[in-house]
Amino acid sequence: MCGIVGAVAQRDIAAILLEGLRRLEYRGYDSAGLAMVDQDGRLQRLRRVGKVKALAEAAEHHQLSGGTGIAHTRWATHGEPTEDNAHPHVSDHIVVVHNGVIENHEPLREQLREHGYAFVSETDTEVIAHLVHWEQRQQGGTLVGVMQRVVSALRGAYGMVIMDSLDPSALVAARSGSPLVIGRGVGENFLGSDQLALLPVTRLFMFLEEGDIAEITRHTVRVWEKAGKIVERPEIESRVKYDIDDKEPYRHYMQKEIFQQPQAIKNTLEGRLNHGEVTLAELGEAETLLRQIQHVQIIACGTSYHSAMVSRYWFEALAGVTCDVEIASEFRYRKSAAHPNTLLITLSQSGETADTLAVLRLTKTLVYLGSLVVCNVVDSSLVRESDMAIMTKAGTEIGVASTKTFTTQLTVLLMLVVRIGRLRAHAMAMDKQIEANIVYALQALPSRIEQVLSLNKPIESLAESFLDKHHALFLGRGDLYPIAMEGALKLKEISYIHAEAYAAGELKHGPLALIDPDMPVIVIAPNNKLLDKLKSNIEEVRARGGQLYVFAEQGTNFIESKNMKIIHLPHVEQIVAPIFYAVPMQLLAYHIALIKGADIDQPRNLAKSVTVE
Repeated sequence: MCGIVGAVAQRDIAAILLEGLRRLEYRGYDSAGLAMVDQDGRLQRLRRVGKVKALAEAAEHHQLSGGTGIAHTRWATHGEPTEDNAHPHVSDHIVVVHNGVIENHEPLREQLREHGYAFVSETDTEVIAHLVHWEQRQQGGTLVGVMQRVVSALRGAYGMVIMDSLDPSALVAARSGSPLVIGRGVGENFLGSDQLALLPVTRLFMFLEEGDIAEITRHTVRVWEKAGKIVERPEIESRVKYDIDDKEPYRHYMQKEIFQQPQAIKNTLEGRLNHGEVTLAELGEAETLLRQIQHVQIIACGTSYHSAMVSRYWFEALAGVTCDVEIASEFRYRKSAAHPNTLLITLSQSGETADTLAVLRLTKTLVYLGSLVVCNVVDSSLVRESDMAIMTKAGTEIGVASTKTFTTQLTVLLMLVVRIGRLRAHAMAMDKQIEANIVYALQALPSRIEQVLSLNKPIESLAESFLDKHHALFLGRGDLYPIAMEGALKLKEISYIHAEAYAAGELKHGPLALIDPDMPVIVIAPNNKLLDKLKSNIEEVRARGGQLYVFAEQGTNFIESKNMKIIHLPHVEQIVAPIFYAVPMQLLAYHIALIKGADIDQPRNLAKSVTVE
């Protein structure tokens, strides 16, 4: 959450900072700002409420110039979106941009007020600016030395960059819990909270580790680890592709990413299926470890939590491995015990999810066989800090609401289940024919999803029924129940309609009280062994005057009526049905949000990469 860009260069960098912010806007978009030091040593600061576009338009009317500067796009943690609360924050000649939360900002604020500092914002970040200024004034020393003293007083998470307008030859950065990356250039160097911001100017990156403090100048990069010792961080050449400029012919990135799913899944499967078998070459020698697995513990948040819930059905039914799934923010704050021979799996699309990353670090002290992450970002913190990683290969996802990263995550998890099931063949029977059937279903999945996407128009028409709705109920059974949860989440995220999901069999235990003609009920109805049970649940809704929208596979024999609309979906192999049925749920949420006039790619109050608690 929040985006940071910084640069020290010979050339004017205003355009570089603004382009970097534009590429990071999915991380926060309630306000944006930049600060630069011009050739005469004057500090220029410009901030605007709203999206980066507002800042860029304002910059056109100001003569910004200079080779050293920092910029920020904000997702509010303290204080409403106002110009005073926008970054960068200033204390005389000290300028700060910051991602994260300083948990002890209140006592620090009181101390600084006693020292004579006046606060103009409600943010925790302004505390950092004044603290650095005070420390430099009292004890002096280099900006790096000042920062090494200041960070010892801070509690919480931060990725911050400090600029001293009296010495614009360098920028100093500090990382604790919030990612920062250095971009290497020739006669210029850069900082960012994500390498995507810096791809127009470099492909060579250094990733800061926990506790690192770094100083960049035009020609040098120096990094100190937490104990104060200078260290070398490896330089990595990025292979990331970024296509933010190419949205046509779609109206929104989310729409584009929904329709990219057949190709994204093909990319995920490429090189991992061979003659009816799953081959996950990236696991390498770790397969010896996977043979020992008796239990799986999965940790995730949000959409990734829903994919974890689906995979629990697969792990236990197909691989014979017991599986627990837990929300990261809950797991990290309770006393837990590891089962014998447990594999820890973390799921994160960005690889920087703060709660999930904290759990990984916490569990390094527990007795797990090892840690494996399923992720979409190659050089992310979770990938670097896990024992094993399987990449989803979904490509860059700009829309805040996850679509192709969700379905590719599920695709990877199913392959992992199959591989573990085969490696444990001595313990339970996943024979070659079962594996071959799953491989066939995976290979057919992209074309199955293309068939669903051809129903875009009927689903668009269906969405008109939701124009005046404020609540919705999603129902599913078995491994489609988590997909009902994901459908409800998508609707909440982008249309702002309150939505809940229930296992359909739970209706009679309370949710039936919600049913009336104004409560639309969306039902996921594959042609599986639970169909008859699901039909009984549907009748419970009909008997109480509920309005039903049933997404039903062919052969389920539903008959449309006044209060029940049927969306007929093509046949799909049951093992991949959760992946398949996620797509019409995405389309429904998209079209409802569209007719309600919501900001689909950047929904209010949300951001793409959740790097704070």
